[in-house]
Amino acid sequence: MVIPVLLLCVSLMLLFVGAEGLVRGSSALAARVGVSPLVIGLTVVAFGTSAPELVVSLQASLKGQGDIALGNVLGSNSFNIGIILGLTALICPIRVHLQVIKFDAPIALGAALLLPLILQGGTVSRFESALLVAALVAYILLNLWKARQEPRPADNDLLLDTANIPRHHWGVDLALILAGLGLLIAGSDLLVRNAVSIARHLGVSEAVIGLTIIAAGTSMPELSTSVIAALRKQPDIAIGNVVGSNIFNILGILGVSGLVAPIHATGIQPLDTLMVIVFTVLLLPLLYTGRRLIRLEGLVLLAVYGLYLWMLWPNPS
Repeated sequence: MVIPVLLLCVSLMLLFVGAEGLVRGSSALAARVGVSPLVIGLTVVAFGTSAPELVVSLQASLKGQGDIALGNVLGSNSFNIGIILGLTALICPIRVHLQVIKFDAPIALGAALLLPLILQGGTVSRFESALLVAALVAYILLNLWKARQEPRPADNDLLLDTANIPRHHWGVDLALILAGLGLLIAGSDLLVRNAVSIARHLGVSEAVIGLTIIAAGTSMPELSTSVIAALRKQPDIAIGNVVGSNIFNILGILGVSGLVAPIHATGIQPLDTLMVIVFTVLLLPLLYTGRRLIRLEGLVLLAVYGLYLWMLWPNPS
């Protein structure tokens, strides 16, 4: 038991260093090419930090571990909003870009509302998975199109302070992004393998493992990235990372995993799907009020997630 705990500590160090490299590289690259930090957060950072979820769910799907594959997606989305945005808001109140309120957050809600329809019978078919992937491609293309069509916001307080971003050769920025992603994936893999080993030693079911330990483990890159972005006063990356990751988790990870092998998850309960919807619905008014996620609202998110864990763990499936 001592060795897995030590490896967990090593994995957290890898995640922290990887997140720092990813935020630095993507921020500098955004400033260099004239793309807003919000778009970078919603795409490059969000999808990159979701890579561990993709790897874990793909492996679980191929091995016939549908509860882990699906639980990883559902648990990660709840963790992203409840824990990551909650903690990030406690560290630094998050200013919210209007695009997130009007465009990205509603899409995240729409993706969450698809879950009860897709998960009827506890199975995600290849046809349903193909529709999810097609929706993800449409979202990415529409986001990039909007970035080209819309002028940069005039309210400077919502923009990344590019004066504080070090300007290197673009190759250095790209190397930071790739190295950061590599460390994030390696750290998450190390974290998940040892967390699962400990959990199974304690006799916890695969559904609960996927919804909690694996979901939290694979969400560590999002947590590290958002917290570091908040500390570096880069709110667009922090909020865009979480919202974009939640969209990618449902449309991309669930879609790709289901395309590779249909997902059969009999241990996932309606409560787990409902909580993803509840967190996403709760997020919209919190973001809209004052266009800022304040510390009190962060505490609300943390409290709701704690209540979810309290309901989940006494009755493991």
